[in-house]
Amino acid sequence: MTDTVRTSAPSAAAARHLKRRRARDGRFRYYGLTAIFVALGALAVLVLTIGTQAFSAATYNVVRYEVTLDPAVIAPEGANRPADISRNVEGFYGLVRDNLLKTFPEAEADRVSRRELSDFVTRLAVLPTARLVANNPELVGSTITLTAPLNDDLDLYLKGQGVRERKIRAGAVSSVQGDQDGTFLLSGTGAFEAVVAGLAAGSVDRAEDAGQPDVLLTAGVSTGRLSDIGAGSARMELLTGRAQDFAQARPAARIIVSAESERTISDRQIAWVLALREMGRVDRVPRWTLLTNSDSTYPELAGGLAAIVGSLLTMLITALVAMPIGILAAVYLEEFAPRNRLTEFIEVNINNLAAVPSIVFGLLGAALYINFLGMPRSAPLVGGLVLALMTFPVVIIASRAALKAVPPSVRSGALAVGASQMQTVFHHVVPLAAPGILTGAILGMARALGETAPLLLIGMVAFVGDVPRSPADESTVMPVLIFSWSNNAERAWEPLTSAMIIILLAFLLVMNGLVVFLRRKYERRW
Repeated sequence: MTDTVRTSAPSAAAARHLKRRRARDGRFRYYGLTAIFVALGALAVLVLTIGTQAFSAATYNVVRYEVTLDPAVIAPEGANRPADISRNVEGFYGLVRDNLLKTFPEAEADRVSRRELSDFVTRLAVLPTARLVANNPELVGSTITLTAPLNDDLDLYLKGQGVRERKIRAGAVSSVQGDQDGTFLLSGTGAFEAVVAGLAAGSVDRAEDAGQPDVLLTAGVSTGRLSDIGAGSARMELLTGRAQDFAQARPAARIIVSAESERTISDRQIAWVLALREMGRVDRVPRWTLLTNSDSTYPELAGGLAAIVGSLLTMLITALVAMPIGILAAVYLEEFAPRNRLTEFIEVNINNLAAVPSIVFGLLGAALYINFLGMPRSAPLVGGLVLALMTFPVVIIASRAALKAVPPSVRSGALAVGASQMQTVFHHVVPLAAPGILTGAILGMARALGETAPLLLIGMVAFVGDVPRSPADESTVMPVLIFSWSNNAERAWEPLTSAMIIILLAFLLVMNGLVVFLRRKYERRW
């Protein structure tokens, strides 16, 4: 006699319960996908925001100056050695300033105009040319093309930043008449109708007491400032160039919303930089100096080379200290340490140290390494030791997790064929756990690379103009440099800060990519 199995349909209550459970499962998957997309969206917004700001710093405007290296200026008697020439910044800067005054003779009219023209280039911008001539003394007496970065405010203006303006194409100017007060009357049928309409449309952008916005009119290399603007005529104060250039021309008008007193550049400086660009002497080139220059008080000359080298030296010290000690500590605690209260106390405190704020390690480093041991401030040696203290718990915890992942059968098999415990651990267990150990160590190093607070407390926020040559030299690191640049008032520092953030993220991506590579290449599945 055989038993028969009867299958009955689920009850109505069970069917409803099953339906609700499946609905909950579907909602959970939906919530998970939503969380992933929200996280990816936030990451995309972050990268897009930083990348947009950093795009401006990827290039900058440089100006070419044709100068003659007068020996009396570059290498005067008694100061004609290569070392003297490389330090003669004032002489090279004088040549650049004379070239600008020759190009724009109207700047000789008063002291303010000369100062505004001299602001086109900073003195230290000619230092690379001075060093080039010092290394090639045969250039003295010849005519060369000196290239120097444009002032940061003018550079931002040419990039369309820093000054709010609207560009309008004016109508044809039929006649230009000079007056006794030095101004010129421009006239033409409907020549300035578009300018009048632009002024009326933009009046809501200005306060009631701000007055009429400045209107600059440009024709070729000539620029003037308009006043008494009507539909068919306007009065112009010539800023640079010749008034005749406006006759029978359709000049371009610029309505500058912000008042001249509220800007970092004047109308005359705008006229001069537009003239230089029209002459073909201004080029927008890639900003490789961000990777080859050290820090500077001038945004157009600043670079992150010293901070990059300082970060690499600091990470080298951190790796040499944290990785061997942390890995050996993990091996001892996991494989050799007896299970007693002391071991449990150590393990608990290691886990607690992983959650301690990083600034506490900075206080400990300042008290121990600098105040007690007398080590140098702002040195990668001290910074590496401080970050090593912070990295120890991460390395130990990750290494112990990798050691635990090795199956017990590996240990039993090695011991069964006569291997000692030391041989079992270092010949079999550690090599098999190496991918996980290295992954944890590199992740700990990546976390240390982005730390700022502990390094601020040991003085690595100091201004460093030279590239460190050893771990004992004064230095700074990329996160601290980002912190310093973000606190500067000039607007030109904003894109530079974002660009340095991109460089730091690139280093972190490389380190995390190395983690993924090691894990996939050497990972063993049991």
